[in-house]
Amino acid sequence: MPTEPTEARLSLDTRAARNLATTTKTRPQMQAITSRWLLRMLPWVDVGGGTYRVNQRLTHRIRPGRVTVERAGADPRIVPETLTGIPALRGFGDAAVLAEIAGAFTVREVRAGDVVAEAGMPVAQTSVIAHGRLERVAEGPYGEPQFLGILAAGDPLGDEALSGDDPVWPCTYRATTACTLLFAPRDELRRITERSAALREHLAGYRAGLRKPVNRRGEAEVGISAGHTGEPVIDSSFVDYEQHPREYELSVAQTIMRVHTRVADLYNDPMNQIEEQLRLTIHEVRERQEWEMLHNPEFGLLHNTDYDQRTYTWSGPPTPDDLDDLISMRRKTRFLLAHPKAIAAFFRECNKRGLVPGSTEVNGHEVPAWRGIPIFPCGKLPISERRTTSILAMRIGEENQGVVGLYQTGIPEEYEPGLNVRFMGIDSKAVMSYLVSAYYSAAVLVPDAVGILEDVDIATPRS
Repeated sequence: MPTEPTEARLSLDTRAARNLATTTKTRPQMQAITSRWLLRMLPWVDVGGGTYRVNQRLTHRIRPGRVTVERAGADPRIVPETLTGIPALRGFGDAAVLAEIAGAFTVREVRAGDVVAEAGMPVAQTSVIAHGRLERVAEGPYGEPQFLGILAAGDPLGDEALSGDDPVWPCTYRATTACTLLFAPRDELRRITERSAALREHLAGYRAGLRKPVNRRGEAEVGISAGHTGEPVIDSSFVDYEQHPREYELSVAQTIMRVHTRVADLYNDPMNQIEEQLRLTIHEVRERQEWEMLHNPEFGLLHNTDYDQRTYTWSGPPTPDDLDDLISMRRKTRFLLAHPKAIAAFFRECNKRGLVPGSTEVNGHEVPAWRGIPIFPCGKLPISERRTTSILAMRIGEENQGVVGLYQTGIPEEYEPGLNVRFMGIDSKAVMSYLVSAYYSAAVLVPDAVGILEDVDIATPRS
């Protein structure tokens, strides 16, 4: 920019005047700060001993899990140790036998619309979906088809081939997309069972558990007499507990913050350098804390949600029907957690149907809602290469047998609840060090406290 000659000006130039003026400054800004709704909405339980034990009633019914399928060259293959996702193999630890069972699976390609298994027919194989989606269909009371749900990659079916005497398929499984299945013939599984005494003993225990009386949630039944008259003998029973309940140990996120003593001594007006460094460092630690509470394999909600509480979209994008299915899987759903792109995809589906999602006020913030349940954005929910993500639904609080956050208060040199800052000294280069530590975890008190709508398609369609 050319400078105007001094003799042509009638007053002091603004650039020269700035040398005598005070500059108004902002605090250091940070783009990575998010709303962190998960941390804000969870009720936090103070864990005095660093460990939180979740006691539950004894459960006899074993819920299915996921089986991991990986690519080995051109063909998919099962990771043997993940076969314990099949209910009949849950808790079985013989690696050699699991590897033999995994080797019995072969690949089968299925076209969209093909029937993989038909209701009432003998279960001739155990299968695992490597790719694609199947729908479960049963016949209604008047002969009409009833759609029971969707199965997708990693889901097993036909574990009765391992555990039953003469099992039949309870419903029809039909491919909604082109699928790749891995299946093991029942005869081959029987031969493996005959060669392994450990597997025979394990399956015998599993079958014995299936014969024990349970309530609708698979818990050991309590005998109750009702509707009687006169003086019959009343049933007697007791409530049994799990002998080895789940325990959650507090996890930690840590970093070392360094500040040169010259900076801390001389450059503290108008803002304290250590305080600003610490403020932004704590924000980064809290962001990682929320990420861990979703993704950590030990306690993260995405990994620890019960298989029975996972559902899939019927058509790909998240529709009002899909959210209704997700909400109906538990009582007192307190909030939904979704990636912002998933929320936008849900709004598009509402627009197609002429529906207007509602909103609700939470702590002074207006947030979108469905059926009166707030939908909070969370950019830490992953988006796959296929542009799919997940939506979480949660019931929260100990009094509701929901999801709770765990921390410990009163720790040495505590700066915030569950977070402390400890001075580590000054090194020979005059650099001060501070250890910043956050202690936390998350616990699911009963399986239906959290549910996931999976494979949510968020790709924007062409207009």
